[in-house]
Amino acid sequence: MHLTRLICTFFYVGYLRPAPGTWGSLAALPLAWGLHVAGGAWLLGLGIVLVFAAGLWATHLETRGKDDHDPSEIVIDEVAGQWLAVLPVSIGAAHAGAVVPDLWPGFVVAFLAFRMFDILKPGLIGWADSRRGALGVMLDDIFAGIAAGMFVVLAAALYHGILGL
Repeated sequence: MHLTRLICTFFYVGYLRPAPGTWGSLAALPLAWGLHVAGGAWLLGLGIVLVFAAGLWATHLETRGKDDHDPSEIVIDEVAGQWLAVLPVSIGAAHAGAVVPDLWPGFVVAFLAFRMFDILKPGLIGWADSRRGALGVMLDDIFAGIAAGMFVVLAAALYHGILGL
Protein backbone atom coordinates (compact mmCIF):
# COMPACT_ATOMS: atom_id res chain seq x y z
CA MET A 1 0.00 0.00 0.00
CA HIS A 2 1.56 3.29 -1.09
CA LEU A 3 0.04 5.50 1.63
CA THR A 4 1.39 3.31 4.43
CA ARG A 5 4.84 3.27 2.83
CA LEU A 6 4.74 7.06 2.49
CA ILE A 7 3.84 7.42 6.17
CA CYS A 8 6.28 4.81 7.50
CA THR A 9 9.23 6.22 5.59
CA PHE A 10 8.19 9.81 6.30
CA PHE A 11 7.85 10.73 2.66
CA TYR A 12 10.66 8.31 1.70
CA VAL A 13 13.27 9.93 3.97
CA GLY A 14 13.72 6.46 5.48
CA TYR A 15 15.44 5.33 2.29
CA LEU A 16 18.32 7.76 2.75
CA ARG A 17 21.59 6.08 3.72
CA PRO A 18 23.53 5.81 5.90
CA ALA A 19 21.66 6.09 9.20
CA PRO A 20 18.02 6.45 8.09
CA GLY A 21 16.92 7.03 11.69
CA THR A 22 19.15 10.08 11.90
CA TRP A 23 17.80 11.37 8.59
CA GLY A 24 14.26 10.84 9.89
CA SER A 25 15.06 12.77 13.06
CA LEU A 26 16.62 15.62 11.05
CA ALA A 27 13.64 15.77 8.70
CA ALA A 28 11.32 16.03 11.71
CA LEU A 29 12.93 19.23 13.01
CA PRO A 30 11.77 21.76 10.39
CA LEU A 31 8.25 20.36 10.60
CA ALA A 32 8.30 20.69 14.40
CA TRP A 33 9.33 24.30 13.93
CA GLY A 34 6.53 24.81 11.41
CA LEU A 35 3.94 23.30 13.73
CA HIS A 36 5.13 25.53 16.57
CA VAL A 37 4.97 28.65 14.40
CA ALA A 38 1.51 27.71 13.11
CA GLY A 39 -0.05 26.81 16.45
CA GLY A 40 2.44 26.72 19.28
CA ALA A 41 3.13 23.84 21.60
CA TRP A 42 -0.51 22.77 21.40
CA LEU A 43 -0.30 22.08 17.68
CA LEU A 44 3.04 20.32 18.08
CA GLY A 45 1.49 18.14 20.80
CA LEU A 46 -1.45 17.31 18.55
CA GLY A 47 1.02 16.53 15.76
CA ILE A 48 2.79 14.05 18.04
CA VAL A 49 -0.47 12.25 18.77
CA LEU A 50 -1.47 12.16 15.10
CA VAL A 51 1.96 11.00 13.89
CA PHE A 52 2.02 8.30 16.57
CA ALA A 53 -1.45 7.04 15.58
CA ALA A 54 -0.71 7.16 11.84
CA GLY A 55 2.68 5.53 12.41
CA LEU A 56 1.18 2.73 14.49
CA TRP A 57 -1.43 2.01 11.82
CA ALA A 58 0.95 2.23 8.86
CA THR A 59 3.74 0.25 10.56
CA HIS A 60 1.29 -2.51 11.46
CA LEU A 61 0.24 -2.84 7.83
CA GLU A 62 3.77 -2.52 6.40
CA THR A 63 5.33 -5.14 8.70
CA ARG A 64 2.45 -7.62 8.84
CA GLY A 65 3.66 -11.10 7.90
CA LYS A 66 7.30 -10.05 7.49
CA ASP A 67 10.29 -11.45 9.35
CA ASP A 68 11.80 -8.03 10.06
CA HIS A 69 9.42 -6.34 12.49
CA ASP A 70 11.41 -3.07 12.48
CA PRO A 71 12.95 -2.38 9.05
CA SER A 72 15.43 0.52 9.01
CA GLU A 73 13.44 2.47 6.42
CA ILE A 74 10.56 2.91 8.89
CA VAL A 75 11.35 6.29 10.46
CA ILE A 76 7.92 7.63 11.41
CA ASP A 77 8.75 6.48 14.95
CA GLU A 78 11.78 8.80 14.93
CA VAL A 79 9.55 11.68 13.87
CA ALA A 80 7.19 11.15 16.82
CA GLY A 81 10.08 10.72 19.25
CA GLN A 82 12.00 13.72 17.93
CA TRP A 83 8.92 15.90 18.21
CA LEU A 84 8.53 14.78 21.83
CA ALA A 85 12.15 15.73 22.48
CA VAL A 86 11.56 19.21 20.96
CA LEU A 87 8.25 19.81 22.77
CA PRO A 88 9.93 21.37 25.86
CA VAL A 89 11.68 23.85 23.54
CA SER A 90 8.31 24.79 22.05
CA ILE A 91 6.77 25.15 25.51
CA GLY A 92 9.77 27.21 26.66
CA ALA A 93 9.51 29.49 23.64
CA ALA A 94 5.83 30.11 24.38
CA HIS A 95 6.52 30.71 28.07
CA ALA A 96 9.41 33.12 27.41
CA GLY A 97 7.70 34.86 24.50
CA ALA A 98 10.66 33.95 22.32
CA VAL A 99 10.67 32.91 18.72
CA VAL A 100 11.84 29.37 18.06
CA PRO A 101 14.93 30.34 16.00
CA ASP A 102 16.27 32.08 19.12
CA LEU A 103 16.11 28.73 20.86
CA TRP A 104 18.21 26.85 18.30
CA PRO A 105 20.48 25.46 21.04
CA GLY A 106 17.43 23.66 22.43
CA PHE A 107 16.79 22.09 19.04
CA VAL A 108 20.40 20.92 18.87
CA VAL A 109 20.28 19.47 22.39
CA ALA A 110 16.93 17.79 21.64
CA PHE A 111 18.29 16.25 18.45
CA LEU A 112 21.52 14.98 20.03
CA ALA A 113 19.79 13.70 23.17
CA PHE A 114 17.11 11.91 21.16
CA ARG A 115 19.66 10.23 18.89
CA MET A 116 21.71 9.19 21.95
CA PHE A 117 18.73 7.62 23.73
CA ASP A 118 17.44 6.04 20.51
CA ILE A 119 20.80 4.47 19.70
CA LEU A 120 21.83 3.36 23.21
CA LYS A 121 18.32 2.26 24.25
CA PRO A 122 18.81 2.26 28.02
CA GLY A 123 16.23 0.74 30.37
CA LEU A 124 12.61 1.09 29.32
CA ILE A 125 13.63 2.18 25.81
CA GLY A 126 15.43 -1.13 25.25
CA TRP A 127 12.52 -3.07 26.71
CA ALA A 128 10.11 -1.38 24.28
CA ASP A 129 12.50 -2.01 21.38
CA SER A 130 12.49 -5.75 22.14
CA ARG A 131 8.70 -5.92 21.76
CA ARG A 132 7.51 -7.29 18.46
CA GLY A 133 4.90 -5.56 16.38
CA ALA A 134 4.06 -2.00 15.47
CA LEU A 135 3.67 -0.91 19.09
CA GLY A 136 7.25 -1.95 19.84
CA VAL A 137 8.51 -0.10 16.76
CA MET A 138 6.78 3.10 17.84
CA LEU A 139 7.10 2.84 21.61
CA ASP A 140 10.89 2.73 21.93
CA ASP A 141 11.13 6.07 20.15
CA ILE A 142 8.33 7.53 22.24
CA PHE A 143 10.26 6.58 25.38
CA ALA A 144 13.50 7.89 23.84
CA GLY A 145 11.69 11.16 23.04
CA ILE A 146 10.42 11.46 26.60
CA ALA A 147 13.90 10.80 27.99
CA ALA A 148 15.42 13.32 25.57
CA GLY A 149 12.74 15.87 26.47
CA MET A 150 13.61 15.47 30.15
CA PHE A 151 17.28 15.92 29.24
CA VAL A 152 16.38 19.13 27.38
CA VAL A 153 14.55 20.44 30.45
CA LEU A 154 17.53 19.63 32.69
CA ALA A 155 19.96 21.23 30.23
CA ALA A 156 17.81 24.37 30.05
CA ALA A 157 17.57 24.51 33.85
CA LEU A 158 21.34 24.22 34.11
CA TYR A 159 21.99 26.77 31.38
CA HIS A 160 19.39 29.36 32.36
CA GLY A 161 18.85 28.66 36.05
CA ILE A 162 22.15 27.64 37.57
CA LEU A 163 24.54 29.33 35.16
CA GLY A 164 22.18 32.29 34.70
CA LEU A 165 22.85 32.64 31.00
